[in-house]
Amino acid sequence: MNHMNYEDMVKGWFVGAFTPTAYSTDACEVAVKHYVAGDKESTHYHKIATEITMVLSGRIRMCDKEWGAGDIIVLSPGEITDFEALTDAINVVVKTPGVLNDKYLIEI
Repeated sequence: MNHMNYEDMVKGWFVGAFTPTAYSTDACEVAVKHYVAGDKESTHYHKIATEITMVLSGRIRMCDKEWGAGDIIVLSPGEITDFEALTDAINVVVKTPGVLNDKYLIEI
């Protein structure tokens, strides 16, 4: 058995081929992300990984659309997105496969 604490993880990421992690694998990356209204992430895409985001609570904006609790957004490699928390929000994010350094920022 292995025991970790969410507070010890970096930006909510707890499964993947990075440190610290509760479970090390390159098959996928998993995070529970907590956002405060107004938090943003830069416009980006992934060349290899598919990114799946499920909104657990709150309202967010991705791909120029608003999403709320229960929405699941699947971005294929090459699809461009940015992110803004319109309210306080909690998301589960899964990337598969787990590929380090596969986030490419876009200047707009």
